[in-house]
Amino acid sequence: MDIDDCIIVGAGPAGLTAAIYLARYYLTIRMFDCGTSRASWIPTSHNHAGFPDGINGEELLERMREQAAKYGALREPKRVTELKRDGEHFTVCCDDEEYRARTVLLATGVVNNRPEGIDDQLHDEALRRGLIRYCPVCDGYEVTDKRVAVIGTSDHGTAEAQFIRTYTADLTLVSPQGDHDLSEQCSRTLDDAGIRRVAGPCGGYAIENGRIALDTADGRMTFDSVYPALGSVIRSGLAVTAGAKVSEDGCILVDDHLETSVPGLFAAGDVVIGLDQISHAMGQAGVAATTIRNHLAEKKPLRR
Repeated sequence: MDIDDCIIVGAGPAGLTAAIYLARYYLTIRMFDCGTSRASWIPTSHNHAGFPDGINGEELLERMREQAAKYGALREPKRVTELKRDGEHFTVCCDDEEYRARTVLLATGVVNNRPEGIDDQLHDEALRRGLIRYCPVCDGYEVTDKRVAVIGTSDHGTAEAQFIRTYTADLTLVSPQGDHDLSEQCSRTLDDAGIRRVAGPCGGYAIENGRIALDTADGRMTFDSVYPALGSVIRSGLAVTAGAKVSEDGCILVDDHLETSVPGLFAAGDVVIGLDQISHAMGQAGVAATTIRNHLAEKKPLRR
């Protein structure tokens, strides 16, 4: 069986950046893409440097895929189901298919938890139109002085509402289920910021007159945008099965060069603790890819 220099799991901004770097280092790489990068959800990002008029998330990914392919990166449209250390190498499984590599980079990202009761078609349309947004760091600016709801409660919901309060005073924190679960400190924080609270449950989502509408304990309400502050699922399972250490929240723990506790296993992007931003993921990927190149060169000189 052929052994790749590096297998990359995940083809979002982090995985694709690493693929571009590694291919230009003349290494043999294989990248697995199951097609679920969060970046593909972005209707238009105005936060990515170099695109002052914004860029669609899928268009950005396609540009990066083309760039990686130009330099010889092999992209496989498959989902990785298992990762294990096999002596000095790694075995990566896609169901009954096996691949081997000298190093592995995990760029598996996270999955946002969606509001309950919203169907896929409505969710995707609302997301495309900016009626549902998940990243206030990316697009809080886009809701300046608009009517906005944060679906959430407790510390996490309060923190997200506080962040969005930077951009608009017309802000409501809506509990996803029943009454709010708020500490005295959270209540004081919300009161000081003038953020309204409405009990749930939320439901009956629809697009009405160009706005997102939903049912609450106070009746039906409409907003220009809704931010679900419902947490996310960190896709670090492959790292755990390979023996890598993770945080209490499930993020993969890495050193300054993005290497995990398992030698030769690296991680970059949202699956690592840090700022969930495309620019940050790309920077991490560049560091990880260069470290992978240097590690491989220590074992065998890389020469033309």
